[in-house]
Amino acid sequence: MSETGEAAGEALAYAARSLIGTRFRLHGRDPAGGLDCVGLVAAALAAIGRNGAAPLAYGLRNSSIADALDYARRAGLEETEGPIRPGDVLLMQSGPAQQHLLVAAAANRFIHAHAGLRRVVETPCLPVWPLLRHWRLRP
Repeated sequence: MSETGEAAGEALAYAARSLIGTRFRLHGRDPAGGLDCVGLVAAALAAIGRNGAAPLAYGLRNSSIADALDYARRAGLEETEGPIRPGDVLLMQSGPAQQHLLVAAAANRFIHAHAGLRRVVETPCLPVWPLLRHWRLRP
């Protein structure tokens, strides 16, 4: 990855970290009113000058990840493999027909909108959920 791409990832991780403590709200897109996992990614992207416009028409449970794939493409994310880096965005299956987005703060720290805790949090390890997609910002 180019130096510019690494800097963009670091900036995204920093922007996501600045949202820790924001209250959880399903379909939330404004940090002042609350964020869900999609809103967290959108707000962090917008904070670094990237397209943060996110879909609104989704339920808590979804059988398809097509909307997430389209959103990732429009947001300037590309699929990647290998080690997780700061700013990487992960799509995981947190339950039956339920997907969840996380932003990597580091290889072993993750920021996400936690519905159960009702706020954006940073966790010290990757949840044990199945990984559906691993994206990185295009430089």
